[in-house]
Amino acid sequence: MKTFTLAFFLVVFALGINHPSVSQQKTILINNVEIFNGKDPNTIKGNVLIEGNTIKKISSSPIPTNKSANVQIIDGKGKFLMPGLIDAHYHAMFSNLSQIALLTGNIGFVNLVAGKNAEALLMKGFTSIRDLGGPVFGLKQAIDAGVVSGPRIWPSGAFISQTGGHGDFRLPNDVPSDASNGLSYAERINAAAIADSPDAVRLKAREQLMLGASQIKLMAGGGVSSIYDPLDVTQYTEAEIRAAVEAAENWGTYVTVHAYTPRAIQQAIRAGVKCIDHGQLIDEETVKMMVDNNVYWSLQPFIDEGDKGVLSPESRAKQLEMYQGTDLAFELAKKYKIKIAYGTDVLFDAQKAAQPGVQLLKMKRWFSNVEILQMATGNNGELLALSGKRSPYTGKLGVIEEGALADILLIDGNLIQNLELINEPEKNILMVMKDGKIFKNISP
Repeated sequence: MKTFTLAFFLVVFALGINHPSVSQQKTILINNVEIFNGKDPNTIKGNVLIEGNTIKKISSSPIPTNKSANVQIIDGKGKFLMPGLIDAHYHAMFSNLSQIALLTGNIGFVNLVAGKNAEALLMKGFTSIRDLGGPVFGLKQAIDAGVVSGPRIWPSGAFISQTGGHGDFRLPNDVPSDASNGLSYAERINAAAIADSPDAVRLKAREQLMLGASQIKLMAGGGVSSIYDPLDVTQYTEAEIRAAVEAAENWGTYVTVHAYTPRAIQQAIRAGVKCIDHGQLIDEETVKMMVDNNVYWSLQPFIDEGDKGVLSPESRAKQLEMYQGTDLAFELAKKYKIKIAYGTDVLFDAQKAAQPGVQLLKMKRWFSNVEILQMATGNNGELLALSGKRSPYTGKLGVIEEGALADILLIDGNLIQNLELINEPEKNILMVMKDGKIFKNISP
């Protein structure tokens, strides 16, 4: 009887969280706006009709509507309308707190800080993120249920890492490990998953998929902020990476990897991964391999900003080495016309997390304003769609087009002409809409 009661409670709880009651669909008509659709460099002047959570009609002519109480009409007054911004490499649980606070703090506190940051991120125009590592499933559930406000989240769940890899947060006195030691704190909260054989990697990938991962994140090479691994280290074997790829493909989704060097990237591509994150130390041969295998490139604008004392001297040295490859990586991406997925990868830095517009503006070093906006909307929307049926949200994102999901921003000024406006979101982002719901609305 107790077992049945618990099972019944769990089912009811799950249904209540994942399927909140839905009120009558609202119709919103936004008139007189300059529309950037997320793909085309030229804007059009027109009107946009939203029914429920979907863009129903776009027209340069007036759109007739039923003037009922369930219709909201917004006069855009010629302002700039665009898709919600997408960050393709985010860590919702790791962005605001220091590494030591994350590894020693109470997970309840960490969740509350992450929830506050998620709400701020949405208000600054980011309506979707691809979360590439961290115990984010609870935050995603709370956002989807309306408990807190925040962007849509495509979660990876725990980093999957080899021993001594970029996702190994254990202290040296936790080694050697054995069954009697139990899991480390990072493993217990599902921040990281340590696996050291094809079978172990397969198991950890399946566990994240079971928990709701929309894609799998694997650490395939050395990292800046990790303790044990030099930057040039190649992590995992091809067989181990392929085990994760097979597990993901069986679920209709894909694996993305953290990797900087040609050796690490090439091994990952041979194993079947569909996305490379970072790649700052890449060479031309490896870029050609990415093109030949239709691999996405999530490339971050990592440039030297000076030593802020956040990193250890060892990690700072690795960071400087990585920075040296950023310009060449972007040049090669442009040369071979690879679609770049824009992402920030902000880690352990509350100041950076509070200024997502600053990170976007760094892309002006290599690209025009419209190219940057295309990356952070349409291009990133295509990458999110790579999750297929494992995508947590049904519908097209990153574009303003009929049938797409209504994730929309209204900006006081043309970002194609002046991208710097994004750096003052409190003043210049007049409206934030996600899933057809308005979260911010300042009269134009």
